[in-house]
Amino acid sequence: MEGYGIFMQILLGGLAGWIAEKVMRFDTGLIMNIILGIVGAIVGNKLLALLGFGLGGVVGQLIVAVLGACILILIYRAVRGRA
Repeated sequence: MEGYGIFMQILLGGLAGWIAEKVMRFDTGLIMNIILGIVGAIVGNKLLALLGFGLGGVVGQLIVAVLGACILILIYRAVRGRA
């Protein structure tokens, strides 16, 4: 979410985290949704950059953040399942 202000990052992060929470059936709170969405956007953008892709605009970044947050939830479940 590079290039967006802090307010927009929090707003998009919260929305992306909430969508990922619903898709993955993972119960978190508002703060965790925001963190999940922002970190998910970072992870998603890095993965797309490695593949040579990039999505611009607010909608594109929301999609990337949701996909990244879903990946983070999958990783969390895999690590937690082994512990």
